Amino acid sequence: MFGMIKNSLFGATEVTEYKLLSSETKEGVNYEVRRYDAARYASVCSEGKSFDQATSDCVKRLLMYTGGSNDRGEGMGMTAPIAITVFTRDDGAMSRRFVVGLRLPSRYQDNPPAPTDSSIKIEDRPGMTVYSLQFGGYAGEYEFRMEASRLTRILGETAPYQRKQYFCCSYDPPIKPYGRKNEVWFIQEEP
Repeated sequence: MFGMIKNSLFGATEVTEYKLLSSETKEGVNYEVRRYDAARYASVCSEGKSFDQATSDCVKRLLMYTGGSNDRGEGMGMTAPIAITVFTRDDGAMSRRFVVGLRLPSRYQDNPPAPTDSSIKIEDRPGMTVYSLQFGGYAGEYEFRMEASRLTRILGETAPYQRKQYFCCSYDPPIKPYGRKNEVWFIQEEP
């Protein structure tokens, strides 16, 4: 059910698989509609910091947890993507509230180790259908905002997606210099 990719920092990384519902091109831009199954995530909430500050801090905490800072002292391995939930203000801009989540590896879905860091929560996330726009390079707040704006423009006003939050997803460790993969996900409203 899950694919594996090899990278130089974490060894094999389990990649969350999805069902591709459609691949569409509009205004010369390709985006996909995907279905993800429900899963258990480790997550950290940040408020008051910039996107880049919050992401850096929260990802470090999650990597410590998956690396063995848990009640079992077990290194669990890595999954991708790291999904940052962005909450938007009424004008569509990013607020200063983010939730950084990492899907637990499949062998820990039923019985995850408890985090030793009290800021890390284990949560059950429901299945979801997303509009996904992929792009490369190093991505921070500016790049994710630009791609989210592009996806908003492409989907238009009538597309059925949640406007109060979206996901910024990164697949690669920071030391990977090229061939980087990032995505913006808009959550489709369920009928």
